[in-house]
Amino acid sequence: PESHAASFALLAYASAWLKRHQPACFLAGLLNAQPMGFYPPSQLVQDGQRHGVEVRPPDVMASDWDCTLEAAGQPAVRLGLRLVAGLSEASAVRIVQARGAAPFASTEDLALRACLDGQDVRALAAADALLSLSGHRRQQVWDASALHAAPALLREAPVDEDLLELPAAAEGEEVLFDYAATGLTLRTHPVGLLRGELAGRGLSTAEQLRDAPTGRLVRACGLVTVRQQPSTATGTVFVSLEDETGTVNVIVWRRVREQFRAPLLAARLLEVRGTWQSEGGVRHLVAGYLADLSPMLGGLGVASRDFR
Repeated sequence: PESHAASFALLAYASAWLKRHQPACFLAGLLNAQPMGFYPPSQLVQDGQRHGVEVRPPDVMASDWDCTLEAAGQPAVRLGLRLVAGLSEASAVRIVQARGAAPFASTEDLALRACLDGQDVRALAAADALLSLSGHRRQQVWDASALHAAPALLREAPVDEDLLELPAAAEGEEVLFDYAATGLTLRTHPVGLLRGELAGRGLSTAEQLRDAPTGRLVRACGLVTVRQQPSTATGTVFVSLEDETGTVNVIVWRRVREQFRAPLLAARLLEVRGTWQSEGGVRHLVAGYLADLSPMLGGLGVASRDFR
């Protein structure tokens, strides 16, 4: 037990040192260790960006399977192909090996040399990982859908067709696809896209609440990233809300939990009204009212991590 305690203390110290002095390395390590802990990749990336880490999207011309560091002065994190939903590690390895022999000339060249099937290429297009080869996501999806398995005799033969140029999607649509394909976005945070309407409802950002005085009645809103109900908390639920500026930690006492059970358990986008508490650097919002604003997100596919 003593040796275990010492090991955990050393690990905690090492993690804190890395986060402070080498945040890009720390972030890449956490992303490669997923799934783990309370925090999903989206929240880790948001936190890393707020601490000055440049995060670059997955791209078949640059990404490995794991997230890696790209040196250009201050190291940046290149997201790995492991984040692309529907893409196997074996396919990613073939992509990296084929790219090592020579850069890809086109999406078709990628598919032929890395032996990718239609599902692989569509998964990459959905994740915006073909940007270097096909341009914006709509063009990527079109190019991917045009690829079909050829008979064995013609498998190495390229097919030349006239290029159909499609208009790029609006940012809101891009964000929806980002979350569906990788679980995160490097574009505007979804709550940021709604900020005008949320501000009209009197809802503050995490940054605006940071310096609010203790005891003030406040209103906040964010994506529900974590719900936790420890067995020792006598029915209290702890909720983390994420917006474009940071995270708000919410305490929901048992009485409020029972009164607003439906929004508490089901909301993807949650409005909270309550009392702000700040003491010794610890800040949280004690909830008195909850509302489910999830319809504002449309089809955005976000899910919380729930612990009991």
